[in-house]
Parts: sequence; structure tokens; C-alpha cells
Amino acid sequence: MSTILRTLRNLRSIGIKEYAHQMQYMGDTKRGALIATDKYGNKYYENNDEELPLRTRWVDYKDKEFDPSQIEPGWHAWMSYMVDKPPSVDKLLQREVRIWEPKEHRPVLTMTRSAFKTYSTTKNKYHAWKPEAAPR
Repeated sequence: MSTILRTLRNLRSIGIKEYAHQMQYMGDTKRGALIATDKYGNKYYENNDEELPLRTRWVDYKDKEFDPSQIEPGWHAWMSYMVDKPPSVDKLLQREVRIWEPKEHRPVLTMTRSAFKTYSTTKNKYHAWKPEAAPR
């Protein structure tokens, strides 16, 4: 959470529209330099001047139903401070789509209705108790 002075400074710097967007989706206001945009349309920012340590890099997801699998591996390494240069600058982190990779992003379906559920073909060793009322 930011202080009131920092919030007002960011509001003046980034504008009302971007301020409302950040409060809606991030819950905090940040200003920084746009580093690059990846192939999914996510925008990556960095601000080393006034942010707290390990909070200087952030991503603005294109899809508002976001999950971390939408970040490419090179950008994930940059976001988690494993490398100093972003993939837009570093040739080692740039990657091409291989033949066997999917062409578009597939979201992680864990904890959704579409998640994989196992089906057991063995009989249960115990059964739930079913009360039977005797006639009166």
C-alpha cells in the first residue's frame, strides 16, 4: 500500500484513466518506464527510483482474467530478478516458438470446472452410513 503523497504524485504523473486502471486491477498505483510488450500483449514496467526493493518490476496483463502462466519464461526470469537485462535486450532470453509448442496460450485449469479429475475403477473399502428408521 502506498502513502497519500505517493498516490497523489502518481495520480498527477500517470493520469486519471491509468490511475483508475491500476486501482481496479492491481490495488496500488505505480509509475515507471515501459520496458517492453511480449507476444501475449502483456506490458512490463520498471521503476528503480522510488519503489521498495523487490517491487520495482511489474506486469500489466492484457487479459484481466490473468494467471502467472501468461508470462513467458524469459520474462519470468526478469520479473523474479534472476537476470538483470530484460528479454527484449538479452539475446539468450529471446526464444522462438518451437514446432512442438502450442501456437496460442493455454490457461492453467487448476481449481476450475475444466480441471482434470481422476476416475477410480476400484471399489471403495468403506461406505457411508445410511440410517434406516424402523417402522413404528
